[in-house]
Amino acid sequence: KAKSLLRAEMARHGATYGQLVERLAAIGVDDNERNLRNKVSRGKFTAGFFLQCLSALGSSQLHLD
Repeated sequence: KAKSLLRAEMARHGATYGQLVERLAAIGVDDNERNLRNKVSRGKFTAGFFLQCLSALGSSQLHLD
């Protein structure tokens, strides 16, 4: 699932939800920590948003194993 992959990438990069919000803001994505937590916990976000998160985290590869 996408939410598990996103959480794993956050953990791999040592990023909290608050830090991810800041990193997203730096690339022009406006969100807040509460909304981000809700999106991730429900798994209700677009593939585009997922890719934005990966970019904000600095992920250059995604392991689907």
